Amino acid sequence: MVVKVTMSDEKSRSKALKVVVGFSGVESASLKGDDKSQIEVTGDGVDAVQLTSRLRKSVGHAELVSVSAVDGEKKEENKPPAPYVWPYNQPLYVYQELPYAHQQDPCSIM
Repeated sequence: MVVKVTMSDEKSRSKALKVVVGFSGVESASLKGDDKSQIEVTGDGVDAVQLTSRLRKSVGHAELVSVSAVDGEKKEENKPPAPYVWPYNQPLYVYQELPYAHQQDPCSIM
């Protein structure tokens, strides 16, 4: 996503980057544009609206320029396999070998 922030000096740029990097889900952030007034943010599960409102509170005017998915193939590779679901129409039998099954019968009466 790209967020345009009004930043006049190096101190405000540094403060804006600290706010962005401290946000949960952010993997990287970089300054972009001719006057370096845009912050490009990459991450997983980042809420763009909350990030923009936090930048407004701490730095000044912030405007959400664009939000897009970077690489959909990478996300699919990291998914765990689907769990196996037992069919409901088939009975489930659990066999347990008893510890004395292969030994002599411990009962002397029989």
